[in-house]
This record gives sequence, C-alpha cells and structure tokens, in this order.
Amino acid sequence: MIYLDYSATTPVDDRVLETFTKVTKDFIGNPNSLHKLGVKSKEIIDESTKQIQKLLHAEDFEVIYTSGSSESNNLAIKGICERYESRGKHIITTNLEHSSIYGPIGYLNNKGFKVDFVNLDENGRVDINHLKSLITDDTILVSISAVNSEIGIRQDIEGIAKILKEYPKCFFHVDATQCIGKDKIDFKDVDLVSFTAHKFYGIKGIAALLMKKNIQVVPLIHGGKSTTKYRSGTPTVSLIASFAKALRLALEDLDDKNKKVLEKNNELITFFQKFDDVSINHNGFCLPHMLNISLKNIKPETFQHAMEEYDIYLSTQSACSSGGPSGAVYAFTKDEEKAKSSIRISLSYKTTSEELEAFKEAFTKCYNHLNMK
Repeated sequence: MIYLDYSATTPVDDRVLETFTKVTKDFIGNPNSLHKLGVKSKEIIDESTKQIQKLLHAEDFEVIYTSGSSESNNLAIKGICERYESRGKHIITTNLEHSSIYGPIGYLNNKGFKVDFVNLDENGRVDINHLKSLITDDTILVSISAVNSEIGIRQDIEGIAKILKEYPKCFFHVDATQCIGKDKIDFKDVDLVSFTAHKFYGIKGIAALLMKKNIQVVPLIHGGKSTTKYRSGTPTVSLIASFAKALRLALEDLDDKNKKVLEKNNELITFFQKFDDVSINHNGFCLPHMLNISLKNIKPETFQHAMEEYDIYLSTQSACSSGGPSGAVYAFTKDEEKAKSSIRISLSYKTTSEELEAFKEAFTKCYNHLNMK
C-alpha cells in the first residue's frame, strides 16, 4: 500500500499508541472524582496540558479538549458570537476555509449575523488592505485557517494578528488543523486556535481549542465543569496523554522532516510538468505537505479509483468536503474546470523514494489509459 492522503488523516505512531494503552490500563479513575485514583488521573491531564502549552508557547491560553477540529471550530465560532453578540454581529472569513468553519458561520448567518469574505491576492493569501476595509465597529470575529486543507496555502497569520490587535472588540480565530505539527507558527496575538491529534500521527477523537484566558465562550456541551467549564463530560485521560505525546513527537526534528517533504514535493512537481494536461495548483506559499493538481478531461473520482487498483490512495478534495467543484481551487485559480478536476496528493516525511517511484509509474499508466477513452 502507498498512502498519499496524510492531510486527511495520519497513521497512529506506535509510541503514541503505547502511551494510550499504558494510561488506559494504569489510570482507571475518573479525573472528576475526588478519591486517589481520580486525583492521579487528573494529574496526568494536568501534566499533558502543561506540555501542550509549553510546546506551542501557549502558556497564556486555556486548553479546551474536544473530539476533533470540527467541534473546536464550532465552539470557537458559535461560542464567541453567542457570548459577545452585544458587541456586534459581523464575521469575516475567506473562501479557503474548511466546511467546519462554513457550517457554524452559516448557522449564525441565519441567526442575523452578517458575513463577509475577504479578497485573496494573486498568491491566494488574504488581501490585507481589503481586510482592513471590511472591519467595522460591528465586527466581532475574524476566522482564517493557517493552512488551507486542499492546496496548502499558508496565510500570514502572524501579520494578520498584529493588524487585528488594533481592533480590541474583534476576536481572531485560527483553524490550525493543517499547520500544527507541520510548520512553526506564532500564536502570540491570536485569540483562539483549533487543532487535532490525528493530523500529526495521534489518535482520532481528541483535539483542542486553545483560548486566551481572558476570553469566555458559550459552551456547545452543557453539564458542569470537567477539565474546563466550557466543555462538559468525563475527560478522556488516555486520549489527552496520547495527544501531548503525539504533539511532542511531531515537533521533534521538524526542520529535518520538512526538508524531506520538500524534496519529495519538488520531485513530484518536476514529474507533473511533463504532462500537457496536468495543471499544478501550487506556489511558494504552499506547505510542501500538499500538492494539488487538476487533470484535464478526467474526472477526479475516476482517477482516484484507478489509482486504487495499484493500492495507491490519494484524495479528490478535503475528506470533509461535500463534493462538487473545489471551492478552494476555484478561489485560488479562478478556473471552474480546474476546480472540477482537482486531486490532492499529501506527503509525509515517512513517504519513501520507492513509494514515489511506484506512484509515478502508476500515475503514468492511469493517465495514459484514461486519456485514450
């Protein structure tokens, strides 16, 4: 099997799984309980939380554990807007967001909130001047992903955050799901950050919302205090411990890992340039972990299934997309045909040269065969 869909989810690191298993067996107490077993479980959570804060230089953030980035995004967007709607009812976002951003924003739009989409420049990055022009006294939230999940465009989050500091009524939320574990990012001037473990070799079902400690949100799940008053429920000690372990391992030797990914990305770009009907939806602002291409006159689903015959797995869009043309590719290329025919190849430092050679051979066969039909 050749797996090239790491942006959808990553395989669990054995060391992370070992931590999960050990904590599950050795710390059976409910961390909300006051007896000794519960106290020991709570200590594991507290240690894990401190480790996550330290690794991300986020000591002034509260860590709210959730089930995934979709829940984190919903909690951030709905929670802020419902808590502070007396300040204003205006939201700004982009056309490069994940469906778990558009979902809660659409919900709020139906509740009377106004939504504006900031323009992108020729590189697919936020047009700063247009962003400034959109901000009004009624603007309560700006939500922008650090890295787009289909093309991999890295936004200037640090620069945007500095600008938004000039607007104290406006909160800045960053969906960092495709960024943390792959790229270094400074969240110093950001208010809320979403991310999840299964994007960096952790276990599915555990994620977090980092929230500045001076901020409050309306919870999605009510029922009393747990690790935080903003998300009720029995804390999953083993998942939280494995989350911290996965993050630590992901950030180890990050520069060396990214160098390997970049080499593989450049190799694929050179390969795809040989095909007249392959468009490469990529530029220097994209993380090398993703390479998006469009295939002229070939349906992406057809090509995806053709590659499956060679036991090679890639994606047509973000795993959570609703189907149809890619909104992100269209926003980036302004070309509807490219948006209808895009394929995402996502790489890892674990991707081998042998795997890429096998991929290129299979790609060529599938491409030639489908072009003859």
